[in-house]
Amino acid sequence: MSVSPRRRQEIVDALRRGTVPQRGLDVMAVGLERFAPTISAELTVVKNGGAQFKAVRGEYGSGKTFFARWLSETAKAEDFATAEVQISETETPLHKLETVYRRIVESITTSSAQPSAFKEIIDNWFFNLAGDVVDAGVDEGNHDAVARATDELIEKRLANVSKTAPAFAVALRGYRMAIERGDTAEADGLIAWLGGQPHVAASARRYAGVKGELDHFGALGFLQGLLTLLRDAGFSGLLVILDEVETLQRVRSDVREKSLNSLRQLLDEVDAGRFPGLYILITGTPAFYDGQQGVQRLPPLAQRLETKFETNPGFDNPRAPQLRLTGFTHDSLHELGGRIRDIYADGAENGDRVTSAIDDDFITSFATKIAGQLGGKVGIAPRVFLRQLVDVMDKVDLFEDYNPRRDALGETGTLTALTEEEQAASRRGDARAVAPAGVDDIDLGI
Repeated sequence: MSVSPRRRQEIVDALRRGTVPQRGLDVMAVGLERFAPTISAELTVVKNGGAQFKAVRGEYGSGKTFFARWLSETAKAEDFATAEVQISETETPLHKLETVYRRIVESITTSSAQPSAFKEIIDNWFFNLAGDVVDAGVDEGNHDAVARATDELIEKRLANVSKTAPAFAVALRGYRMAIERGDTAEADGLIAWLGGQPHVAASARRYAGVKGELDHFGALGFLQGLLTLLRDAGFSGLLVILDEVETLQRVRSDVREKSLNSLRQLLDEVDAGRFPGLYILITGTPAFYDGQQGVQRLPPLAQRLETKFETNPGFDNPRAPQLRLTGFTHDSLHELGGRIRDIYADGAENGDRVTSAIDDDFITSFATKIAGQLGGKVGIAPRVFLRQLVDVMDKVDLFEDYNPRRDALGETGTLTALTEEEQAASRRGDARAVAPAGVDDIDLGI
């Protein structure tokens, strides 16, 4: 498979650290092929002015984060901007939409710009507006005429947004004025204010004539404004990933109620057509969707997300509100290991030795060993398997006398650097493979 040296290095470095690569996931998308046609069709709907909402469910290790980043890469290839937001009680509570909006702006990225691409998007928007004005016949050499016509076009483009968030348009005009006058501090302050940042200097707000800070209700209007900017700046739309939504199960009951209601509100607004160009993806565990501490606690939300799953996952409907990730099997883990081996060997100093030593039989045996050390839980093995596979390939590449069959398959001992979730999941596996660490770790099966 053809992978550029930079992408190859990013993939291998991320796996070496035990994290999901930010880019290059198309070459690792084992098992996601069945979703690709539906995802492509939904992105086309959004690109044409529609909006979509999708929920992904899966146990820990089933690949929810991987799926989300794969979708992000797929969307960027279609000229979408993307933003990934980790939901948490302290950093990003879902019931405070102003905080969610701020995190969207902080993490927004495009195919050409890393987070935060917010300022670049705004600058591109103004550039495109000025171009539209000139194309409409305004003399490019008449600066005042271009400025007046651009102001009028701003008002026209933001007419709908101004009904719910008039300050958004006011701040944009103030930012443009600050840029033209060379008032850098005020321009930076207004960018921060448009991005929902709190505690923006009063001088910057006075400069544009805006007051106060963004609140929960204003955040939806600002999100509309952001979508308008993206569309007019030439982007297809915005993909927002709300990851780890299942953390809502562990917050206070009043906070959980508010958060679930905020999620319902977002779904209703998407269905009502308020956010053309928006694709929202949420991820969560089955317990979040089916349990009484999650979605089921709010019946209107549960009804919107209700999805019937077949006994055979092969017949799951990818067009349904929820997608089910079933995790890796031995076969898919072997296929993934082979792909990573080939990517690594293509850029290794001793690539031929890596390919020869890390053959298909070794990958199968190594995957079985790692899964066995995790209590037979193949579904939670990919991160640990890939991290240790890269470590073995490093040693093969660096040391001529290193024998992976003797030194990797033959060694015994426990796995290191497991996350808390992996430790818990492995203890829920085959009791003969992993002994409980204490009384509290015994799975009673209830």
